[in-house]
Amino acid sequence: MATIAAHGLDGLTMAALGREVGMSSGHLLYYFRSKDELLLETLEWSEGRLGAERSALLSHPAPARERLRSYVELYLPEGPRDPHWTLWLEVWNRSQNAGERARLRQAAIEGAWHRDLVALVAEGMSREEFRAVDPDRYATRLRALLDGFSVHIAVGIPGTERSQVLVHTSEFLEETLYSSVE
Repeated sequence: MATIAAHGLDGLTMAALGREVGMSSGHLLYYFRSKDELLLETLEWSEGRLGAERSALLSHPAPARERLRSYVELYLPEGPRDPHWTLWLEVWNRSQNAGERARLRQAAIEGAWHRDLVALVAEGMSREEFRAVDPDRYATRLRALLDGFSVHIAVGIPGTERSQVLVHTSEFLEETLYSSVE
């Protein structure tokens, strides 16, 4: 993941990656068949780790508002060239030419984030911590906002540092979702 983040997929050769991980390029190709497959499997591995972290924070007995804050913090990149987000940028860049199976795998990853957010929004509404909204539509819009900000953070666009994005997102949630009653 770090090697892909450092060089991008176009700048990465299987030979160089093999040297980096102590394996021949032929061995890598045997397991991954292509750089695109290597990229997608690396993303799936990374998302598996994040998924476990996300599950732990969402199952915590804290108020939904606190867990949503934690979800947002986990979702956003740490900063420019964040390795996890660099993988996402590479996958999205290749999505136009990806086959149906690769697109379904990508959709499965994104779907897990979406389902967890929908469930959290619905729970917050049932506890009257959140205003009445359509949880699925709200989750779609919030994730689009987070994706847009995340791209800006990951590529290092000035004025969209993580701390600023956290403030923008917090204000958005306050204006659109949180009930006035704590």
